[in-house]
Amino acid sequence: MSVIITIANQKGGVGKTTTAINLAAALAAKHKKTLLVDMDPQGNSTISFLNEVDVHGSIYEVLLDPKVNLKEVVHETSVPELSLVPARISLAKLEGKLVGDFDSHFRLRDRIESVKAQYDFIIVDTPPTLGLITVNALVAATHLLIPIQSSYYALEGTDDLLETLDKVKSRPNPELQVLGVLITLHDKRTTLARDVSDKILEAFGDKVFKTVISKSIRLEESPAYKESIFSFAPHSSGAFEYYSLSEEVMSRV
Repeated sequence: MSVIITIANQKGGVGKTTTAINLAAALAAKHKKTLLVDMDPQGNSTISFLNEVDVHGSIYEVLLDPKVNLKEVVHETSVPELSLVPARISLAKLEGKLVGDFDSHFRLRDRIESVKAQYDFIIVDTPPTLGLITVNALVAATHLLIPIQSSYYALEGTDDLLETLDKVKSRPNPELQVLGVLITLHDKRTTLARDVSDKILEAFGDKVFKTVISKSIRLEESPAYKESIFSFAPHSSGAFEYYSLSEEVMSRV
């Protein structure tokens, strides 16, 4: 059975896309057939693996038009075992198009149904909002992974995310579980980062992954070269940390 992990936090700049692309690549490296679904209109997961000119069809058409099958927009990446469903800026129009539709929250779940048996893991990257796109990603998921940056305002807004999670669990997706909280962009040299990490641990307890993702220039650079951290800088701390995260993820599911 496919494990569907949605990566969500309505705060921007917390490492959602970095986590999506590198966790997906790490799982693929472990010979787990993996599908990365880009649900962010900015399309950063998409351009981390594909040239825009090579993108034919996107998740927007799939969610809007029942005649477009998800299989039709799956692209292979340069990473063996890793496929990608791309996003384009047109996805930003989705909420306006689906408003009032009785099945609007279930579109992604229903579309994934046709392909999920083919994959061990499906990773869903989301935009920094708690709108219809993110709710679709939560309704479709078996697990939620929450990246939180170790910065001063780290926990601001997490109450809203957890409230949305409770609403999704109460009706459309009662099976949804919190897989874990991931501390990202961590600078272990600073007292502030250590204090914030302690606060995150205090708030989430054993839901916090043991793996911590450090601040890293290599992680920031790799998408510009259309590579995951594992091919771009395989001996870097970022590669080690995301490989370690993939092991924790597999042990938790």
